[in-house]
Amino acid sequence: MRVDDLSVSFRAYAGLVKAVRGVSFHLDKGETLAIVGESGSGKSVTMKAILGILPKNGRIDSGSIIYDGQDLAKFTEQEFYQIRGKKISLVFQDPLSALNPIMIVGKQITEALTLSLGMSKERAKVRALELMNAVGIPDCETRFHQYPFQFSGGMRQRVVIAIALASDPEILICDEPTTALDVTIQARILELIKEIKAQRGLSIIFITHDLGVVANMADRIAVMYAGKIVEMGTSDDIFYRPVHPYTWALLSSIPDLDTKEALVSIPGTTPDMIHLPPGDAFSPRNKYAVALDFEREPPMFRVSDTHCAATWLLHPNAPKVEMPELLANRIRRNAEERIADER
Repeated sequence: MRVDDLSVSFRAYAGLVKAVRGVSFHLDKGETLAIVGESGSGKSVTMKAILGILPKNGRIDSGSIIYDGQDLAKFTEQEFYQIRGKKISLVFQDPLSALNPIMIVGKQITEALTLSLGMSKERAKVRALELMNAVGIPDCETRFHQYPFQFSGGMRQRVVIAIALASDPEILICDEPTTALDVTIQARILELIKEIKAQRGLSIIFITHDLGVVANMADRIAVMYAGKIVEMGTSDDIFYRPVHPYTWALLSSIPDLDTKEALVSIPGTTPDMIHLPPGDAFSPRNKYAVALDFEREPPMFRVSDTHCAATWLLHPNAPKVEMPELLANRIRRNAEERIADER
């Protein structure tokens, strides 16, 4: 899949909300691409545009979404029916709201099979039990006839993943699938997604506000802020060689349990997407901002063949600025631990 210069807006009572502004990225076969950023940065809206599930007041203003030689940005609802849930599936953030509370989970899985693939009810039940077993739900025969409220949060999320996998998709979009779960259950769900990816050769787009969640999952990471991608690179580029002040802030805000460092937060709030500030949208919160940041949006500067970032600090004439010492020390410790583990 390749997304080029995608822009999405919403008509609201107060004006036009520019939720996504010129986003471009690609997803390779068998790759996990993580899209990270604070709430309201445009991550989920980008995915809704890809799946054609924008609300009625939303629209794609420009750009293309090329998948299998077709531009999804121009698809009708009828055309999306052949793609959504079949070739591209979605795992929702909150499994409790994603499932029908008054329908047994087995029927919710078989429904996906009978509607998408035209299976008979008997074959769909056999396949549903196979899927439930594949995602680690014990005692599948009994669980098949139970309701969502009889499942724990982690088990409900496994049901949602089973539904998403029902049609054997090529791309799985995970929209913050571990946010509503506790840390131990989070780890199990992330491990499950990694195992399913390896077994099925899936391509995954993983949306999250927490860089720590995707540290061991993502092949590449795109960092979004105020509707734009501000830095993109391999997992190593982002975690060991970040260059954008916003990425520095996100990494610094991850709690480090091995030290007694004070918790770090990003000052200020995300901008009003109806009345965006001139220049770089992050400049009012950026202590490293230069004068040009308040006047013009920075272009995407290439750092290496795999790494790019939109910050004026990468301009040849910009002052040399080092990342925060706390983050530099943390990266150095992580690199040393990694080398020791590899030995």
